[in-house]
Amino acid sequence: MSAEILLPLLFGAAFVAGLVDSIAGGGGLITVPVLLGIGLPPQVALGTNKLQASFGSGSAMLHFVRAGTVKLSDCWIGILWTTIGATLGVWALQLLDATLLKQLIPWLLAIIAIYTLLSPKLGAEDSHARFKNGPFYLLFGLSLGFYDGFFGPGTGSFWTMALMLLLGCSMLRATATTKVMNFTSNFVSLIFFLSVGQVRFVEGFVMGVGQFLGARVGSRLVIKRGTAFIRPVFITMVLALVARLIYLNFK
Repeated sequence: MSAEILLPLLFGAAFVAGLVDSIAGGGGLITVPVLLGIGLPPQVALGTNKLQASFGSGSAMLHFVRAGTVKLSDCWIGILWTTIGATLGVWALQLLDATLLKQLIPWLLAIIAIYTLLSPKLGAEDSHARFKNGPFYLLFGLSLGFYDGFFGPGTGSFWTMALMLLLGCSMLRATATTKVMNFTSNFVSLIFFLSVGQVRFVEGFVMGVGQFLGARVGSRLVIKRGTAFIRPVFITMVLALVARLIYLNFK
């Protein structure tokens, strides 16, 4: 495929992925298959995906911060533990088999989708927190940071659900905070892939621009329309991710 066709295709796919991911997560459902589809080796596809995803999550994070939806000063503990978790996850990726995770994660995501469907008021507004920030971010920063560095699909969905259920965040605030944590683990993973030369820069930067612009549009929609808009997109993307992972498990 010529560059004249390939690069606009990558840009468009990344724009859509950034738009969707800033609203409900799951942008990797679009970008990873596209990168594999153009013939990149799996590890290079994953490394390039982390490059372009960092643009998207960074763009959404900046927009939410500027709009006052999330404050970085409230997230520093989460950023710290997520950094440690993602570092351990990328390191473990080189040593361990991800087969068990691939088989387990679709069912955990399905539980999230069902619970959200059956709880129409979940995330409508801030509620009583069941955890304090310190213990919450220690547990989920380490575990979800590790998971994103090691495997990745559904990380945003897990963060959003945990923030709503255990910290009492509205879906809007949970979505904004999730982008801070997503950017952290994406960036940490990217540093590793760069260090071992598993990133394609032209494709990654072209997609990064698409991600950046798509995430800006998506985050504006989130702030403007709130939970009523996020909820159906969130459920749809979780179910799509479940279907995709089950398909890959039984392929």
